[in-house]
Amino acid sequence: MSELSTTARQHLDTIGRAFAGIAEFNADKMLENYTDDLVLEMPYADPPVTLNGKPTILKYLRGAFKIFQFSIDITDIYELADPSMLILEYTSMGTVTTTGKVYANRYVGVYWFRDGKICRVREYFNPAITTKSLEP
Repeated sequence: MSELSTTARQHLDTIGRAFAGIAEFNADKMLENYTDDLVLEMPYADPPVTLNGKPTILKYLRGAFKIFQFSIDITDIYELADPSMLILEYTSMGTVTTTGKVYANRYVGVYWFRDGKICRVREYFNPAITTKSLEP
């Protein structure tokens, strides 16, 4: 990985704090790092999902974290010409509480930032892995 700019490192620190909330299955802690008008897009989810606003996303994540409990490991970071954005590749490793199955997926996340917080996320992942992990 090449040397990241100061801005990109700050954005990565913000993402790290958000991912720590995921590892603790704590949606409130995760969303401390996001703007109130956050947009979360998951175009490969089945069905595709776009959620708007922190209250809506908080409700969604609280439910998800009751089922999916995992941590995230960032594998690649791509700094863009637009300093308000980063693209990350990352993996998850954890468990589905309802089935006891392993949940391990790969992601590409496009992140937008405003005033030191994440304001938009477009996350791509393999929905077949998610579906299979939920099957009894």
